[in-house]
Amino acid sequence: MEMIPSRRRSRKFFYFFCLLALLVVAIASLAPWLAPYDPLEPSMYDSLKPPSSDHAFGTDRLGRDLLSRILYGARISLAMTLSLVIAVCAVGTFLGAVAGFVGGKLDSVIMRVSDITISFPSMILAIAVAGMLGPSMLNAGLALAVVSWTKYARLSRSLTLKIVKSEYIAAAVVTGSRRPYILRKYILPNALPTMIVTAAMDIGTTMLELAGLSFLGFGAQLPTPEWGVMLNEGRMYIQTAPWLMIYPGVAIFIVVSIFNLLGDGLRDVLDPFRNE
Repeated sequence: MEMIPSRRRSRKFFYFFCLLALLVVAIASLAPWLAPYDPLEPSMYDSLKPPSSDHAFGTDRLGRDLLSRILYGARISLAMTLSLVIAVCAVGTFLGAVAGFVGGKLDSVIMRVSDITISFPSMILAIAVAGMLGPSMLNAGLALAVVSWTKYARLSRSLTLKIVKSEYIAAAVVTGSRRPYILRKYILPNALPTMIVTAAMDIGTTMLELAGLSFLGFGAQLPTPEWGVMLNEGRMYIQTAPWLMIYPGVAIFIVVSIFNLLGDGLRDVLDPFRNE
């Protein structure tokens, strides 16, 4: 009897943060219409103005409106984060499923490459790769992809090894189904829910890592209105103009928290017995 109230709470929790996530996406999509000023247009007469009725979040050292830059920064951060998570999840899931289902030398090669990758601290390796590729948002995304796909591949492989022991897989083999058909029809669809939950819970972490690379100078570059870049630029004025770090930091905290809690809610909805 306790299962139904718990499931309802899980669904309400998920729906609430799903609405918040959709609101964030909507705000980011409507940034050109919501932003009161051009985020790239400097105005030296308005340099380092504190929050006021004209500039709700204040201005930066070049007089650019901070609210407008944060709104446009949401577009950049969300677009890059979601694209990266989807791509890494798709590639890692496919490679892991192929490794687990085919086995043999292919499995050994994929898993040894994965072992080599995870033997290094992920952020250090991402910084090294981004440093070799050169500073840009695209290269920062590629660097994170290099260090992130292994988790999805190993999880997908373990799920595949469990799925291939099922009776319906044995029946499909007996009836003459080919390997690509079994992989596409049975293995990937059964592994997909777990992989989606994992990807949803990684959105916040990926956004933080992208902002971290930009903050360190390996991601987006000035004058791009990206949150990590804005934090890096504002740290020089932490005592005289603290709003330059406060508002981008709060934006990162809010958006990352929403997507982390959304991932938790999705996990509970797909596995309602977790809280029992």
